[in-house]
Amino acid sequence: MKLQKLSLLTLIHISSLLLLVLADSTQPPFSCDTSDPRTKSYPFCKTTLPINQRVQDLISRLTLDEKISQLVNSAPPIPRLGIPGYEWWSEALHGVAFLASVSQGIRFNGTIQSATSFPQVILTAASFDAHLWFRIGQAVGIEARGIYNAGQARGMTFWAPNINIYRDPRWGRGQETPGEDPLVTGKYAVSFVRGIQGDSFEGGMLGEHLQVSACCKHFTAYDLDNWKGVNRFVFNAKVSLQDLADTYQPPFQSCIQQGKASGIMCAYNRVNGVPNCADYNLLSKTARGQWGFNGYITSDCDAVSIMHEKQGYAKIPEDAVADVLKAGMDVNCGNYLKNYTKSAFKKRKLPISEIDRALHNLFSVRMRLGLFNGNPTKQPFGNIGSDQVCSQEHQNLALEAARNGIVLLKNTDSLLPLSKTKTTSLAVIGPNANSAKTLVGNYAGPPCKSITPLQALQSYAKDTRYHPGCSAVNCSSALTDQAVKIAKGADHVVLVMGLDQTQEREDHDRVDLVLPAKQQNLISSIARAAKNPVILVLLSGGPVDITFAKYDQHIGSILWAGYPGEAGGLALAEIIFGDHNPGGRLPVTWYPQSFIKVPMTDMRMRPEPSSGYPGRTYRFYQGPKVFEFGYGLSYSKYSYEFLPVTQNKVYLNHQSCNKMVENSNPVRYMPVSEIAKELCDKRKFPVKVGVQNHGEMAGTHPVLLFVRQAKVGNGRPMKQLVGFHSVNLNAGERVEVEFELSPCEHLSRANEDGLMVIEEGPHFLSIGDKESEITVFI
Repeated sequence: MKLQKLSLLTLIHISSLLLLVLADSTQPPFSCDTSDPRTKSYPFCKTTLPINQRVQDLISRLTLDEKISQLVNSAPPIPRLGIPGYEWWSEALHGVAFLASVSQGIRFNGTIQSATSFPQVILTAASFDAHLWFRIGQAVGIEARGIYNAGQARGMTFWAPNINIYRDPRWGRGQETPGEDPLVTGKYAVSFVRGIQGDSFEGGMLGEHLQVSACCKHFTAYDLDNWKGVNRFVFNAKVSLQDLADTYQPPFQSCIQQGKASGIMCAYNRVNGVPNCADYNLLSKTARGQWGFNGYITSDCDAVSIMHEKQGYAKIPEDAVADVLKAGMDVNCGNYLKNYTKSAFKKRKLPISEIDRALHNLFSVRMRLGLFNGNPTKQPFGNIGSDQVCSQEHQNLALEAARNGIVLLKNTDSLLPLSKTKTTSLAVIGPNANSAKTLVGNYAGPPCKSITPLQALQSYAKDTRYHPGCSAVNCSSALTDQAVKIAKGADHVVLVMGLDQTQEREDHDRVDLVLPAKQQNLISSIARAAKNPVILVLLSGGPVDITFAKYDQHIGSILWAGYPGEAGGLALAEIIFGDHNPGGRLPVTWYPQSFIKVPMTDMRMRPEPSSGYPGRTYRFYQGPKVFEFGYGLSYSKYSYEFLPVTQNKVYLNHQSCNKMVENSNPVRYMPVSEIAKELCDKRKFPVKVGVQNHGEMAGTHPVLLFVRQAKVGNGRPMKQLVGFHSVNLNAGERVEVEFELSPCEHLSRANEDGLMVIEEGPHFLSIGDKESEITVFI
């Protein structure tokens, strides 16, 4: 008996050592190995049991120290139970990413050394194509699982997408978001999350198993990083209930309820005095209680420590730990929970039940990822191999996304597209013309391959001459004379200018909206010297005040290309030479430089005319614009018509309706919460629109449907996007697009108490210059 017992203990010890080695091998790390003799005895390894029961069994076996060790992003192994270490922090904003400066779950040091780099999100959003967003999420999820299966990952929880509203044009991280509109941002969240987690486009097919786990961030009202000495760690965002209800919260609600995201990240900042990660009303009451969130909640990195060390919200570290766990947070990116949870427990600031609750959420997600079901390569998603990382299909998708996101802002006298046969020489000038790094933006991994705009344009014009124009994007020293000389000798000039990560990024907001230093003078000098009007290409995440170029007759065409990813250079060349018809539309308002007078710290969306505050985004901003939200040209002309509707009156139950008085005129309204869901569903109605391409080229065209109320003021949006759809039309082709509108969702607005209400009276639907009236009766 003693020999048998000794041999079993030895075997367990050996298997535990092998477990630690697995993390550094080509074998993906997992628990419940069928060759481990302990597996059969552990209920948490039995896949026939419900996950809830398996997790409870696992937690019951952990010591207090083991429990606490699992509350941080780099969770260590538990060898005695055959549980490997796990890294919660991985990034996949627009492709599987790797940041060498931090500990993350992904490595590109094995057989897989790159991943498909899709356009930065702000450009992808300009396609207004939800199915494209889903397919990108799907591709990223497949590549992430493939990297894990190849043994190059210690985690499959990816902290993407970023679905904060792009409220202020100076925000350095606006490039990571789908833009300024809550509907677009919410639709992007749902589409991307469904794709990356392994669901269908329509949703409802996900079930228990996750391809990988998505995490919607940063919850909530986070859109300032570092502006004029105010940083995200100490910023207290003062937000009205009205703005929370119709601007900041809807994308997260969509992400949770429709997207079924398995993760949320609480943000650094405070909202109305309370740190997001310590806000019980936000994390537990709203996300879990009202919206039904079922997943884990992580802090942003070191967000727990700053509550004590920078914000002074928590008097001692143990208070910070207790506050976040009691609020509903589960895992700390950082070490604060590892360092202070035990002392918080001993000081009776924290019950063990809160630790167990957090662990339940964490291990549930790991089990949904299949990490406690034996070798994951033999489980669902186990057949995804390294050949699906950087596949030709995914690289083609990156090109399609760049093509359909790039926005044509100006095209005087149809300068573009250039003739392939008549363009004998080309000058390509600018600091972004030959920079592969600029193309991919931030939070990017090593791309499969990269073609710069210069390289792509050289394939169209053999006689292509290049000059950087500036020593760097900041253009502190412009090499104007040399660049002008090259420009004078070419048939056409393409200027590739704009910004890069030195100008806008995480922890760095802009203080100006104009181009850096001497770029504008360089552009104007070359434009005046060139034989023909020049083509200006802007690479940037945020909007830029280019009013000078908009009205300069020497600048014939302007293209905005965001940060277009690994295939962005090729997409630009195809558009410039007519192999693709541009159709992207701006997902943000482009403000003039004068907007910098507005403090970035002012979170109000609505204008206040009495103080000169202009409001924010196309929904509320009452000031001059360089380009408006939804603006974008094409090589084709498109026309719209509203088709006759079977119903242009909407009747809602008049009982329980209220009255409010505005300017002595009673306006009848009804809170959406008082309308039965069955009635809301019953009152949905179709809106059909005819769209025709009058051009000579096929084109991909986003159709945007807005609604406005007859009455303005009193916090009502000037207009609100209620639907969008991308259509592919051949030259001369006409199609009919149908939108389904719900009065409860699309004709409602937030009142000052943060309640969604529907007002009686006329509402006007608009597409382009066409309008159609819908009247609401309550």
